[in-house]
Amino acid sequence: MNSFEMIETISSNGIAHIQLNRPKVLNAINRQMVKEIVQALEFFDHDDDVKVIILSGKGRAFAAGADIDEMANASTIQLELMNQFVDWDKLTFIKKPIIGAVHGFALGGAFELALCCDMLFASEDAKFGFPEVNIGVMPGAGGTQRLTKLIGKTRALEWLWTGEQMTANQAYELGIINRLIAPEVLIEETYKFAEKIVNQPALSIRFIKESVHRAVDSTILEGMYFERKNFSILFSSEDQKEGMKAFLEKRKAQFTGK
Repeated sequence: MNSFEMIETISSNGIAHIQLNRPKVLNAINRQMVKEIVQALEFFDHDDDVKVIILSGKGRAFAAGADIDEMANASTIQLELMNQFVDWDKLTFIKKPIIGAVHGFALGGAFELALCCDMLFASEDAKFGFPEVNIGVMPGAGGTQRLTKLIGKTRALEWLWTGEQMTANQAYELGIINRLIAPEVLIEETYKFAEKIVNQPALSIRFIKESVHRAVDSTILEGMYFERKNFSILFSSEDQKEGMKAFLEKRKAQFTGK
């Protein structure tokens, strides 16, 4: 893997961990950081030893938001020529589970990055929000779309129009995060959950993720057709044969991801 300037990565026992690493500026997200995150995710997505990926931030926050200095004087044409969201779009195509572990702030672009994760664990001190309206713009990396699909139109508009910050407890009640965790054990508890995924059949995990994502963007009937296709495909896997045989023999299955 390439060396990185703005993130750190580690991998062991089936779990890869990507940490945003600009703590002096509260991990403010710029184009280079997003590019590095995507490169790391794509690398781990193709690494057979990795089963699940954790995304978190070093220092006092997950990330305070986008690096405003990078875009303050940009013109419409410059933004189009930069095609700055091309790397953001690639996040959608990562097949392996991504679990976000959020502490401190996750605002603006950082909230968008968090919403790209399949699941979110958050410390009790976490704060989420889209403050873009307060500086005359709006989310541009999927924030209006992902938040609306998660919590509905009227609730999404409330947070997007006011630019106010929501507490971790509010985010939990809205269904944005899966678990509220004490700050000092956030990473530990995230790893504990990730270990459960590591031991599951990798193909089933992948196809479940694909099917759930399809459900968000499809009618019930379209989603069910997609689900049934994936269900049938799994019957060609070695893990399906092993899983059902182990069940009938009343023993623990030994999955290989094939």
